[in-house]
Order: sequence, then structure tokens, then C-alpha cells
Amino acid sequence: MPSGTGEPADDDGAAAALRVMVVDDHPIWREGVARDLAEEGFDVVATADGVGAAARRAGAVAPDVVLMDMQLPDGTGAEATAGVLEVSPDSRVLVLSASEERDDVLQAVKAGASGYLVKSASRAELVAAVRATADGQAVFTPGLAGLILGEYRRISAAPGPVDARPTLTDRETEVLRLVAKGLSAKQIGTRLSLSHRTVENHVQATMRKLQLGNRVELTRYAIEHGLDE
Repeated sequence: MPSGTGEPADDDGAAAALRVMVVDDHPIWREGVARDLAEEGFDVVATADGVGAAARRAGAVAPDVVLMDMQLPDGTGAEATAGVLEVSPDSRVLVLSASEERDDVLQAVKAGASGYLVKSASRAELVAAVRATADGQAVFTPGLAGLILGEYRRISAAPGPVDARPTLTDRETEVLRLVAKGLSAKQIGTRLSLSHRTVENHVQATMRKLQLGNRVELTRYAIEHGLDE
């Protein structure tokens, strides 16, 4: 599973463990993933085996990241994702599923998932993906990212109403293009000779102007408007 930083700091300035919830209807798999994450330093605050349980527990514990299966006994992972984000809007959802079906991937993203990994991912890949998701990055198994990009390009190419999007400054547009290319705030700062904080300020200002809630939606917007070219 994946590695990296991104843990929030506690009151003493030390890095607090990322709080994770695991949603899967197979007890052995669910407990195994929870155990692996705990061994990697994550705080597994809850587990759930279905749509209803996922929403109830997420509302109670407000995890940083939710690992979400797509096949659940009382509904789909997309339904569970929507339910989780309704009661815990600051949580980020990373799908971990055996399915690579196009419809499953697109439904998960439309429901608000930040990323999608298949269960064949290694422990190192999963750990890194959880940390990247907590940092606001969109994480996809290789091949699935192309599917998502292709879908949004198709949507953006379809006829639609006249664009009345807010006006961004040249710098905001420049930062947005680099966000769409997958660069981190630190990488963008290096590229543009800006501080990490200045880049984050531009990102936050852009999200406010466009009325978007997170970096995944921001990336989606950039792709839809051809800013990832």
C-alpha cells in the first residue's frame, strides 16, 4: 500500500495519523485492509459492510479518507459514496474494487469519489494512494485515468449552452492548467517561481470563483474546458 506525508498536525505540531474508514462486505478482506493500514500508521476509526452502515459511521467519526468497495449488499459503492459525503462532506472517498467496468468507475466519480483503485493494487500502492487522496489528489489505477479523461472530453465536446463561466486572472488560469496536468502545489510553485502558499491561495480563489468544492472538481472543470492540453 502507498507511502508519503500529508497527515494533519496536532496541537503540539506533531503529525497526527490519517483517519481512515474501510467499507467492504467481505469480512476477511475488510479486516485485512484495516490491519495493513493500521500497521502503516493510519488510524482506522471505523469499518462498515454496506451503504447504510457506511453513512451512519462516517457521520459519527468523520474520517479523512474512506476506502470504498463498489459491490455492497444493500446498494452500490456510488450510492454509499454519495451517502458518506452527505453526512461527512470533508471526507474523501477512494474506491478500492475488483471491478474495472467503465460504468462502475464513472458512477463512482460522479458520486464524488476522488479516485479508483482495483484490488490487485499492492500494499505500497494502496498506502500511497490513501495519503495522496488525503492530500486532495485524484488517484486512479493506470488505464482508468484515461477512461475518465476520455469521458469528460466527450462531454465537453457535446453541444451545450453558451459558456458563462467566471473570469479567471492569467495567473489563476496558469495554475489551473498545471493542476489539470496533475502537478502538486509544490511542483507548480517550482515551475512558476511561487511559494507553496501562494499557489494554494490561487487554487482556493479559483475554486471559490467557480463554486467548486475540491481539487477533483477543479481538475474535472479544467478538462471540460480544454485547459489540460
